[in-house]
Amino acid sequence: MEVLSNIIKIVFVYCTDFIINLTDLLGISYYEVNTYIFVIIWPALTIILIMMNIFQRVVLNRRMKKQAL
Repeated sequence: MEVLSNIIKIVFVYCTDFIINLTDLLGISYYEVNTYIFVIIWPALTIILIMMNIFQRVVLNRRMKKQAL
């Protein structure tokens, strides 16, 4: 359990450091970077990936039906 706790701490420190460095590069606040990442970019990527998955399933089903004929 302690190993998992240490891994979580390391990941948290790395992510926080990454966002702080990103704020320095972009010249915007920490809260703005968090908003862009977790309110705009992450949900948009999730929706895009779900739509791509649905599209690929439709294409695969059509190809499987063609092969069956």
